Amino acid sequence: MTALPARQIRAQYDDSTMRVYQAYSNEIADAALAHGTFVSPPFKLERMTWIKPSFLWMMYRAGWGFKDPGQQRILAVDITRAGFAWALRHACLSHPEEGMSQAEWQERKRTSPVRIQWDPERDLLLQPLPHRAIQIGLSGEAVRLYVDEWIERITDVTPLAHEIHALVGQGRLDEAAARLPVERPLDV
Repeated sequence: MTALPARQIRAQYDDSTMRVYQAYSNEIADAALAHGTFVSPPFKLERMTWIKPSFLWMMYRAGWGFKDPGQQRILAVDITRAGFAWALRHACLSHPEEGMSQAEWQERKRTSPVRIQWDPERDLLLQPLPHRAIQIGLSGEAVRLYVDEWIERITDVTPLAHEIHALVGQGRLDEAAARLPVERPLDV
């Protein structure tokens, strides 16, 4: 088996949309599902919002929806691929790139409405893998574009998360793996 690249965007996608995940409280999730996008209030447009293409990284971050009341609902958000590409074009890393001065990085961070962070991908047991999963933090202009233009549909996948978690808890890893969303490398 060929090793995966250390940094590679893997996601569920089609020709026009790709899926990202977020975890929220019941209040935010119910409002988003009712309106087909995030609405303020209860969603806070002025805060950075992090989107994650990796289902298992989202499960790690939200504890399968059991971690805390603020992350008990797992939402699959299908966004336009054009919006995702815009986010990547307007991003800076969450830490300075090699050879970049602290001052240069601070200026780039100040003028970039998007942050990129690479964290260890997770397996079904939520243990770290040697390759990384991307997280994208949206703020300012980017979060407004996300909410107003990029979102095509929002689906509550909390029942799927709980189902997979139960299978993992029962040691039925093959069945759990078969229920996972199919995430493929995404060329950007």
